[in-house]
Amino acid sequence: MTEVNWQKSTYSSAGDGNSCIELAFMGRTVALRESDDPRTVVTTTPAKLGAMLRSIKAGQLDHLAAIPET
Repeated sequence: MTEVNWQKSTYSSAGDGNSCIELAFMGRTVALRESDDPRTVVTTTPAKLGAMLRSIKAGQLDHLAAIPET
């Protein structure tokens, strides 16, 4: 099995307690994982990841993070 080269954002600082999303390219697939739970890996295509990132930047998914009113 080939070793996966995980990369994290340069905006993330080093050290304990700094959880972030890490990315790795696996052939034609992009793998994502949280640094604080590296055993759970989600895979997608570069095109789908790009579409999600554009949606996030445009604010189209902000409603998913909203706290419901009680």
